[in-house]
Amino acid sequence: QVQLVESGGGLVQAGGSLRLSCAASGRTFSSYAMGWFRQAPGKEREFVAAISWSGGSTYYADSVKGRFTISRDNAKNTVYLQMNSLKPEDTAVYYCAARQWTWSVVAVEYDYWGQGTQVTVSS
Repeated sequence: QVQLVESGGGLVQAGGSLRLSCAASGRTFSSYAMGWFRQAPGKEREFVAAISWSGGSTYYADSVKGRFTISRDNAKNTVYLQMNSLKPEDTAVYYCAARQWTWSVVAVEYDYWGQGTQVTVSS
């Protein structure tokens, strides 16, 4: 069982930055690949970024590549999403998710989810 709690969301102007954190419970955090997804009002949940269990590989959606960076600290049971050059279209609720061993871009393939944190980017 893994419990995930996101934090770090908020209101920021276009061009600004935010760093989201996702704190995980459980002693097996390092065996889970982690993903970030987002869901805007009226839209489906979409993949943002993922990181392998070791942190050795990462993958990004084209829409955020070059602007967002995913990282993890297994000693702290935490995964991060650094978001730079934010755009109004990045406005959404951001969720972190855990999947044992290998990451995926498909939301339903993740085993555990956090409650989400709101990110609002004003123009």
